[in-house]
Amino acid sequence: MTIQSGGLQTAFDSAFAGISQVRDTYTAQLTLREVGTIISVTTGIAKVAGLPGVGSDELLQFPGDIFGIAFNVDADEIGVVLLGDYALLNAGDQVLRTGRVMDVAVGDALLGRVIDPLGRPLDGNGALMTEMRLPIERPAAAIMDRAPVTVPLQTGLKVVDAMIPIGRGQRELILGDRQTGKTAIALDTILNQRDNDVVCVYCAIGQRASAVAKTVAVLREQGALAYTVVVVTEGNDPPGRTYIAPYAATSIAEYFMEAGRDVLIVYDDLTQHARAYRELSLLLRRPPGREAFPGDIFYIHSRLLERSTHLSKERGGGSLTALPIIETEAQNISAYIPTNLISITDGQIYLSPSLFELGVLPAVDVGKSVSRVGGKAQRATYRAVAGDLKLGYAQFEELETFARFGARLDDDSRKIIEHGQRIRACLKQPEFSPVAVPAQIITLLALSAGLFDQVPLERMTAAEQAAKDAAEHIPQDVRARFETAKKLSDEDRTTIVDVARTALASFQPAAQATPPGKVRP
Repeated sequence: MTIQSGGLQTAFDSAFAGISQVRDTYTAQLTLREVGTIISVTTGIAKVAGLPGVGSDELLQFPGDIFGIAFNVDADEIGVVLLGDYALLNAGDQVLRTGRVMDVAVGDALLGRVIDPLGRPLDGNGALMTEMRLPIERPAAAIMDRAPVTVPLQTGLKVVDAMIPIGRGQRELILGDRQTGKTAIALDTILNQRDNDVVCVYCAIGQRASAVAKTVAVLREQGALAYTVVVVTEGNDPPGRTYIAPYAATSIAEYFMEAGRDVLIVYDDLTQHARAYRELSLLLRRPPGREAFPGDIFYIHSRLLERSTHLSKERGGGSLTALPIIETEAQNISAYIPTNLISITDGQIYLSPSLFELGVLPAVDVGKSVSRVGGKAQRATYRAVAGDLKLGYAQFEELETFARFGARLDDDSRKIIEHGQRIRACLKQPEFSPVAVPAQIITLLALSAGLFDQVPLERMTAAEQAAKDAAEHIPQDVRARFETAKKLSDEDRTTIVDVARTALASFQPAAQATPPGKVRP
C-alpha cells in the first residue's frame, strides 16, 4: 500500500497554513506583576521588599506553597506573618501578591471534621469538598441587625443553668487557674447540645497534641462530633497560624449563623492567642505596653468577640454564642488579659482552685461569677428557685468560715450551714454527664423546699440521683410547661415537690431508723 505524495503534501500545507494564521492573529498580553524579595526571616516573621502596592492583611505567596499575611506595611519594607514552616525560606527568595485576604473554607461538609486554620484536614478522612470560602476577618453585625438574647443555651450543668445562665447569642467568659476544669465546662456544654439543634465549633489554640486528641476522642465517643467542627493549632505550630485560628473558626461559625442556625463556639484558650500575638508584635518591632502586650491587644479580642450575636429575623434569626476561655495565674483575675476580656464579654464563670481541691466539681465560684444577659433568657422555672438558691448558698459561704474555726453557732446559723452543704452537694456533677432540664428542676425545687435537709451528707449523691430519676414521673403536661409557661403555677410546683418527696422518703433518717420487719406508720 502506498501513500499518494500529493495528498500528504496537501495535508501538511493546510496544517502549516492554519498555524501561520493563528500566529499572525495572536497578540501577546503583557500584565504587570509585583514580585518582592525576602530580606530576612526570623521565627514566624519575614521582612519583604519590592511590593509597593501591597495592602494591609493581604495574603502573600512564598516558595514551597507557604503563605503569609502582610502585617506591617512600611515605606521600605513589609513585615509578614508566616503561616507555614519558615525554616524552608531564605533571604533572596521571591514573594508574590495574591490580591486577596486570608480566607477559609466553610460549609456543612466541615461538620464532624478536624481541620487547621488554613482549612486542611487533620483527621485523615480525605479532602474537604466545599463550595464556599469566607474571609477570616469580617465586620461584626450592625446594631440594627441584632435582636435581644431571649432563648437560653442549656449547658446541662446545674450550677450554671440555675445561677449563671447563658443565652443564645451571649459571650460568657470562662476563667480560672490551670487544671481547674475550664475545658470540661465547655465540653459539657457541647455534649448537651445533642438534641437542641445547635452547631458547635471547638477552636483549640496552641494546645498540646495529646490534649486535643483526648478532646476529639471524647466528642467522638459521646456522639457530639457529628454536629461539631474542630479547628486546631498545636503548640509547635507557627505563631501566625495560632493567631488566625479563632478568626477562621468564627468565620466557619458565622456561615451556620447566617443560615439561620444557632451556633456555639469555644475558644480554648485566648491566653495562648494573646501570647502568640505578643510574640508576633515584638518580632515586628511594635512598641510593647503593659506586660509587654501591644496596645491593640484589646482591639484584636473585641473585634473577634463582637461577631457573636443574635441576628434579627430579617437576617435569618441565627445566633452565635461564644465561650472564650482564659487561664489566670495564682487566681489573679485583675491581670491585663483577664480584665480586658471581662470588659468585652457579657459575664464570666470563675473556677476556684480551692473548690477544685475540695472535690467540688465543677469548681464554680458563684460569688465571683455573673451573667449579665442570660438571666433574661433563663426559663421561668429556674428563676422561681434561683433567687432562694443564691441567697442560701451565699449565707452558707459566709458562715462556713466561722464554722471552720469551731465558733459556737446558734440553731438558725447551723440550719443555714446544713442547708448550704446540701446545696453544694447537689451542685456537684461528674464530668461529661450533662443533666436534662426536668431532672434539674426537680432537684432545685426539692432543695428550695428543704427536702434534702434531713438527708445525711454521705447519702446525698444517691438521694439526688433518686430525685433525678423521679423526673420521669412528673406529668407530661407539667413537663411541657417547662418550655412554654411564663411561670410555674402553685399547682405545678406542688406536683413536682410531691414527686420529689416520694422519691426521697427512703432517705430520711426516720426511714433508716425503722427496725427490720416493721412497717412505718
